[in-house]
Amino acid sequence: MGSTSERYVEKLRNFLRPQLRSLRVNMEEMWFQQDVDTAHTARASMTVVRQMFPQHAVSRFGDVPWPPRSPDLSACDFFLWGYLKSKVYVRKPRTVDVLKVSIREEIATVPQEMSVNVMQNFEERLQTRVRQEGRHLSDLIFRK
Repeated sequence: MGSTSERYVEKLRNFLRPQLRSLRVNMEEMWFQQDVDTAHTARASMTVVRQMFPQHAVSRFGDVPWPPRSPDLSACDFFLWGYLKSKVYVRKPRTVDVLKVSIREEIATVPQEMSVNVMQNFEERLQTRVRQEGRHLSDLIFRK
């Protein structure tokens, strides 16, 4: 199929863009954040990201630089992956298919209140980063 950056560009164009259109997302208000994966920051990838999210790309080589090694800026990194791991591996999935089903089931059961709390926490993390002029968080912010 080609390089991983080509596959990433294809996903942006053929999946993300149509999904955002179908959801009627106001692209002028939308910010796009991605990590520093090579496929994400390749010239071709960044061209598409900048076209889709003008002046709103948070990424290496983006409009707003992605701070290196910043898992505190991604709800998936600071919450979701650990939460899912603690739930899914209790079942001890034996195959990739069973693992996928377990992940889907657990994601579907995340309480709405928990999601709201995570996103409020995420907003606090971002505000703290702004106050600290982009430096890493000195202490992590968690709220029950």
